[in-house]
Amino acid sequence: MTQRRPMTLTQKILYAHAITSPGGLREGLRAGDLVRVRVDWTIASELAWNGMEQTYAALGRPALYNKDRFYLAVDHTVDPVTLIEDPKAKKLTQMSRDFARERDLTHFYDANETILHTKFYRDLVQPGQLVLGADSHTSSHGGVGAFAIGLGGADVTVAMVLGESWIEVPEAIEVVYSGAIPFGFTGKDVILRTLGDLGRNTVAMERSVEYKGSLAQFTPDMRFTIANMTAEFGGLNGVFEADEQVAAWLARRPEAQRAEARYFRADEGAEYVGRYELDLSRMEPQVAKPFSPDNVRNLSEVRGMALDGAFIGACTTTEEELVLAGLVLEQALKGGAAPAAAAEGKRLVIPGDLSIAQHLRETGLAEVYERAGFKVGVPGCSMCLGIASERAGQGEVWITSQNRNYQNRMGAGSLAWLASAATVAASALSLTVEDPRPWLDGVDRDRLARLLGRHDLPAAEVRLSAPAPIEEAPLDLSGERAAGGGAAGVVEGAAQVFGDHVDTDAIIPGDFCHLTDLAELGERCFHYVAPGFAARARAGAHVIVAGEGWGSGSSREHAVWALKGAGVRLVIAKSYAFIHKRNLVNEALPYLQVTDEAFYEAVRAAAAAGGEARVRAHLATGELFVGEQRFEARAPSPMVVRLNEEGGIVPTLKAHQQRSFAYLTAGAR
Repeated sequence: MTQRRPMTLTQKILYAHAITSPGGLREGLRAGDLVRVRVDWTIASELAWNGMEQTYAALGRPALYNKDRFYLAVDHTVDPVTLIEDPKAKKLTQMSRDFARERDLTHFYDANETILHTKFYRDLVQPGQLVLGADSHTSSHGGVGAFAIGLGGADVTVAMVLGESWIEVPEAIEVVYSGAIPFGFTGKDVILRTLGDLGRNTVAMERSVEYKGSLAQFTPDMRFTIANMTAEFGGLNGVFEADEQVAAWLARRPEAQRAEARYFRADEGAEYVGRYELDLSRMEPQVAKPFSPDNVRNLSEVRGMALDGAFIGACTTTEEELVLAGLVLEQALKGGAAPAAAAEGKRLVIPGDLSIAQHLRETGLAEVYERAGFKVGVPGCSMCLGIASERAGQGEVWITSQNRNYQNRMGAGSLAWLASAATVAASALSLTVEDPRPWLDGVDRDRLARLLGRHDLPAAEVRLSAPAPIEEAPLDLSGERAAGGGAAGVVEGAAQVFGDHVDTDAIIPGDFCHLTDLAELGERCFHYVAPGFAARARAGAHVIVAGEGWGSGSSREHAVWALKGAGVRLVIAKSYAFIHKRNLVNEALPYLQVTDEAFYEAVRAAAAAGGEARVRAHLATGELFVGEQRFEARAPSPMVVRLNEEGGIVPTLKAHQQRSFAYLTAGAR
């Protein structure tokens, strides 16, 4: 097959997974194309499975497409105390165990064995694969050159059952790094610098982010962290071209866990909508101030700030960071530093996998952490989600190596400052923000390489692959008809107005993600940030008007369920986070995208004049009215229209089963 159109790295991976009729897609893919895609892996946690179970049951509990390619890890709500004392955690864990037994899953990892993304990245994912995960940080796996995106649980459940999904090919940007990274700086410093310079939910919003430049110095662990926090950047996915360094790292795996690797490169002349260059050579340690990951400062600006606690852990924090932070603590203790006494229980380190925890014990670094006042916990998301027994208190200031610092993220009223594990370690002893570089200067670099297994990696060769789509015989879809039940007509109501970057943690806090009943979720919608929201919605204020980046953050479909349960009938925003938008489509909750600032001015003016702004929307045409003023929304894509006609993803599968995506995508490219 002749490929005529130059493609980005993301487009090449999607092209290699595209399902088409013989002779189709001869010219490759371009941004905006709608394609069916074969899926290599689906992955989820017990917190996501809570919602996925509802979808799976609604579909009639069908057989899985491939039980060996669904990966399920119990990691979000499962510190040992919570597992003993919290009925919600017990229920979520047991649901996952029951499903793993029901379907005889090959890759099921029980509580405190691993963090979802840690083991999958280290042991299973391969370059060139396509991964859908019910967690926004599924983007992590672009670190080895996979196309990996987070989606809502319904999308992942459907892919788990059918082995395929759909996607509109994203626009792409290039982030190009130059300059030598100072020793001891990790992927966390790099991605925080990127967020600080370029901004959250701006140039990356809903786009593929392809990382390029001086990458020989970027270890696989560094790439993981950068790809992981592409979710905070606003990107659909983040991906690095897998190179000889990645191939050498993968060579330590058994052959079966690297046999499917396919190495792709972006074509010369591929179309990118932006190129952003960052020089890392003069970078100093980075910290992100609450309540946004792009609220970034140089460490020198906040050095000496008092802290209440220090956390090293969560999926973002790799083995490389854990080892480096341990060596920083070792140097500090050798230099005479000692942990401040008044911080019992306020220093916590969580290795991401049992194999990492064992390695820390064997090398003596776990004992170093303990001498520095840290409790060494068991694998799990822990403080990053702030919903288990370990959480920050009201008004407490913590420095943390996790990926999010939203309001209430580490616990109600908490204040999280993001940093690398090395910076957290340097700050943990005195519980004031400190620069790790004086201690990094004393770290033996050869010893670090040995501890990380980098001293004897074999040379590896990369053979580039030429992608080709997956051809199947044409299906006769003439008898397929819409299931019906979707929203149509006119929605009219008073508007509840929100600003930019309203995240899913704000819409439905993690405390309530064990719930599945719409009414219960609705009562807790905007629990912390807009009390009384549900009562206002049910009284007629059931139209949301918001700014940029609506629904960013977690992939939780509970956010859409909570909106529906509260009585919301329409969401209008300037832009949407990709995952949340897919969840709105899957649940048939109408949304409109309006970029005309005059519309928002009219809403604000109407509210100021009469106490409420009434909005009337014609869903079929995208026409909007505020009083007599008329505005237009962006036209929805053909797939959005079709899924809305079907009433959402579950009615679609019930009506069309294995032919669902062939039916939905027919003629819509």
